Amino acid sequence: MLRLVLPKGSLEAATLALFSDADLPVLRSSSVAYRATIEDPRIDSVRILRPQEIPHYVADGVFDLGITGRDWVEETSSEVVSLGELRYSKVTSNPIRVVVAVPEESPVQQVADLPDGVRVSTEYLELTRRFFESRGVRADLRLSYGATEAKVPDIVDCVVDITETGSALRAAGLRIIDEVLVSYTELVANPTAYADPERRHAMEQLLTLLQGVLEARGQVLVKLNVDRDHLDEVIGVLPAMKTPTVNELYGGAGYAVETVVSKSRINVLVPALKDAGATDIIELPLSKIVH
Repeated sequence: MLRLVLPKGSLEAATLALFSDADLPVLRSSSVAYRATIEDPRIDSVRILRPQEIPHYVADGVFDLGITGRDWVEETSSEVVSLGELRYSKVTSNPIRVVVAVPEESPVQQVADLPDGVRVSTEYLELTRRFFESRGVRADLRLSYGATEAKVPDIVDCVVDITETGSALRAAGLRIIDEVLVSYTELVANPTAYADPERRHAMEQLLTLLQGVLEARGQVLVKLNVDRDHLDEVIGVLPAMKTPTVNELYGGAGYAVETVVSKSRINVLVPALKDAGATDIIELPLSKIVH
């Protein structure tokens, strides 16, 4: 039913892991194959291509559905429908930022301080052109094919590049002076395919699975028992997503309580629950959370 295209390169491993966790494992003949399959009735075919190309291909109807970054949708001015953000990346769940950076020792503090004719290296020619024009700076743009940060100061005066943590730019002796765009990974659709009710429903079902996995990451299910006298104290300790589920145990022997909590807090939470009177505390991993 759906022709799907997934990103190759830095997002590839994280994307394949996401689909696997969503019970949509991507099958291909080798780790470098561009064609793949997913054994799901909603997916006819799968390609793995560079994210820079994906917005164009989805907009043109070569594919019905694809995963790419907002940065490349904006750079290519592609007419696609965004089904929603998928907050994952190659390093963290943080978005990438397209930023302007200059040498650390430069007196420049903002883009407006840059002189007309400033030499700028970037992979994002259109985004950069529009951004500098909006700030009233005429720039000499140079297309970069990688290692953009290495071109300052000998080849260009500043760069427009992506960063997730900022560490690579700092290591190259660069300082961020402005932000062009914040970009999450998105699931995007061809407008014509999205207008078809059957295909749109299939797209939304796939999005539910993917977002359910992302919602569950970093969360665990906690189950415990507690007697009547300590119930309120235990409930007060729980940092619940919603009101905890509380069921009375057989024979009035107390209550069974369960809720979803952040994995990062579990080391503090479990001893606190025990101190509050909880017993039989169980921590369980979660595969998906679908609201």
